[in-house]
Amino acid sequence: MSEDARKNLSREERLAAKLRENLRRRKAQARALNESGASESLPNCADES
Repeated sequence: MSEDARKNLSREERLAAKLRENLRRRKAQARALNESGASESLPNCADES
């Protein structure tokens, strides 16, 4: 995305784009960990509440 396009986005649109990017990255990390069998060593965030 060009710098001019980034400047024209509202704050909410920028945040939404960052959240989507973060979600894609975390899903890719989870898939990679599942393939290697390391998912059991990660804590579950849902257990902390």
